[in-house]
Amino acid sequence: MNEVDALDLVRTAIWTILVGSAPAIVPAMVVGIGIALMQALTQVQEVTLTFIPKIVAILVMIVVAGPFIGGQIHSLTTLIYSRIETGF
Repeated sequence: MNEVDALDLVRTAIWTILVGSAPAIVPAMVVGIGIALMQALTQVQEVTLTFIPKIVAILVMIVVAGPFIGGQIHSLTTLIYSRIETGF
């Protein structure tokens, strides 16, 4: 294994983390912005109001996107194991 192989594995792992976490992060951002807008419009400044909708949105998206996230992790694992098997 040389530096190019190591950097390629790290790049692939970071990309997998970004793609795998996006289904949970994007709805949390959208719900957070929507609730912040509603709080600004109604002048209700309750700090705990954002937690429950964000948690629900994240859980729903993880359930919906679970096979996609699992597929991403599976493809990374397959890539790493195939490189170990072939000796890089």
